[in-house]
Amino acid sequence: MLLRTFGWSFAVTALGLVAAVFYGGWTAFGIVAILSILEISLSFDNAVVNAGILKKMNAFWQKIFLTIGILIAVFGMRLVFPVVIVAVSAQLGPIEAVDLALTDKDRYQELVTDAHPSIAAFGGMFLLMIFLDFIFEDRDIKWLGWLERPLAKLGKVDMLSVCIALVVLLISAITFGAHAHQHGGTHADKAETVLLAGIAGLITYMIVGGLSGYFEDKLEEEEEREHEEEEAAERAGKPKSAV
Repeated sequence: MLLRTFGWSFAVTALGLVAAVFYGGWTAFGIVAILSILEISLSFDNAVVNAGILKKMNAFWQKIFLTIGILIAVFGMRLVFPVVIVAVSAQLGPIEAVDLALTDKDRYQELVTDAHPSIAAFGGMFLLMIFLDFIFEDRDIKWLGWLERPLAKLGKVDMLSVCIALVVLLISAITFGAHAHQHGGTHADKAETVLLAGIAGLITYMIVGGLSGYFEDKLEEEEEREHEEEEAAERAGKPKSAV
């Protein structure tokens, strides 16, 4: 059962570790192993959320969800996105950026370091919005009632999370962005870059949240419709739908 469920995952992990040994020796093997453990441990919470969504779908859409999700999360965000960031920040072509990552690690590291303010601002704003929406949500089950109740009341204020996130972004751009660390120990004014990247992260979060809410509403409507059809069939003495 274990191998049937996770066989491909074990195989891909083993191939990645073997490739790391051939590419960078045992040092690379250790780095890849640590990153693998980190990614697996951080993905447990995503698995719980995904399970709640997948249980409402049929087998076809479950496969689509998992396939597209793996392509975006693993290959998109872990492999393609860093290369795109370096290519955009250094004004290189995607192929040149990949070649640089494989042949000139020091230069690639410099470019990634220089792009760090924009990466941190984009990802930081996205994660900050997730955190703010979580703490301001009014949940039925409360672990720390003395803290969660007042936060839930604050959460009723429209766009409060967005306002707080924008204030944090503005302060970060003025303070940290104006003296961003660059390769070689130098500093540069990256306030404008931090602002633009942070706003892009906020817009991305709102688009993702909007699409997520739309599809959740569609699923709930479909469940309600199926429930009503089952009740109508039961009252009419007809057999329930197999679906």
